[in-house]
Amino acid sequence: MKFFLFSMDSKALITQNKRPVFPFTAIVGQEEMKLALLLNVIDPKIGGVMIMGDRGTGKSTTVRALVDLLPEIQVVADDPFNSDPFDTELMSDEVRSKVFQKQEISIIKTKISMVDLPLGATEDRVCGTIDIEKALTEGVKAFEPGLLAKANRGILYVDEVNLLDDHLVDVLLDAAASGWNTVEREGISLSHPARFILIGSGNPEEGELRPQLLDRFGMHAQVGTVKDPELRVKIVEERSRFDQDASSFIEAYNLSQDNLRSQIQQARERLSNVKIDYELRVKISQICSELNVDGLRGDIVTNRAAKALASLENRDQVTPKDILTIIPLCLRHRLRKDPLESIDSGLLVKEKFSQVFGYVGQKTV
Repeated sequence: MKFFLFSMDSKALITQNKRPVFPFTAIVGQEEMKLALLLNVIDPKIGGVMIMGDRGTGKSTTVRALVDLLPEIQVVADDPFNSDPFDTELMSDEVRSKVFQKQEISIIKTKISMVDLPLGATEDRVCGTIDIEKALTEGVKAFEPGLLAKANRGILYVDEVNLLDDHLVDVLLDAAASGWNTVEREGISLSHPARFILIGSGNPEEGELRPQLLDRFGMHAQVGTVKDPELRVKIVEERSRFDQDASSFIEAYNLSQDNLRSQIQQARERLSNVKIDYELRVKISQICSELNVDGLRGDIVTNRAAKALASLENRDQVTPKDILTIIPLCLRHRLRKDPLESIDSGLLVKEKFSQVFGYVGQKTV
C-alpha cells in the first residue's frame, strides 16, 4: 500500500484563509472558560464544554481562537469524513476497504476544523441522509454526509445550544459520547466515525438545558461581564488594535501562541503517563456521592480533567490542588435536579471538597 503526503505552505494558508482570528493568548480574563477548552483539547474524552454567560463576554471569540492553536492532522484526501489514514477506528467504510485491499490512498495535512451548527439545522443536515432512490435503483449506499461527518476529528460548536431542539441536542450528545453517527432510512443503515469535541454556548437568561442533557457535557464553564474598569479598558483597547490592523496584532502574539501550541502538543503526548493516586480517586468519588451526583460521569470526567491539568502543567502526578481547580467545572451542572433551579456557581462543590480533603483556605490540614 502506498501513501502520498501533501502539505501546503503556511504562508499560502494564511493568504487563502478566511477572516483573521483573534489570538487565544490575547484574550483577557475568562480564565475558567479558557482552561475548560484547553483541557478538552488535551483530552477530548472529557466530553466537551458547555459555556454559559452574558452576551458580549467573548464566548464565540474564544472558541474560534482555540481552533487556531490546534495542530495539523493527517487525513485521507477527498474523504468527507476526515478519515485517519492509519487508525481503522477513525476511517470511513470506503477508506477502510481500500486499506484492507492495499490500494493507494493520498494523504494530506490539514488544520483541525471547527464546524458551526446553525440553530435552524434539521436532523438530515446534521446527521446526513441516504438517497433511497439511488440506493434502490443502483444498489449502492448513496450517502450525503452531514455536519457530524465534517466535524469528525475536529470541533463542533453550537452557539445558543439552549435554544436548540432537545431531540437534536440528544443526537449530538449521543454521537459525541459514542464517537459514531448512524443514519437509518427505509431499512438501509450507514455508520461513520464522528469523534469531535462538542462545545456549546448560551445565555442563561434564555433558559438552561434540561438536567439530563446538561449532564452529558463533560464540563460547564461560567463566564460573566468583567466589572473592573481598568480591565474593561484593556479589553476594549485590545479589540480596537485588532480591528485597526489585524495582521500586526496577530504578529505581536505569534511567540505566545507558538509557546501555547507547543505546551498543548507536549501535554497531549504526556497525558498517558499522568497518574492519579488511589486515595485521590476515592476522595473524588466521595465528593460525588455526598453531593448526590447521579451516575458516574462526574467521577470519570473529574479524573480525566485533573490528569489533563497536571499534563498541561508539565507534571506526571495529580495533586489535590489540580482537583480543586477543575472539580467545580466538572460537577456544578450535575447538582441541578429541577429544571427550574439555577446552576450552582461552584461554591457547594468547593465546600464539599474542603470537607473531604481537609482543606482550610488553600492549605491542607
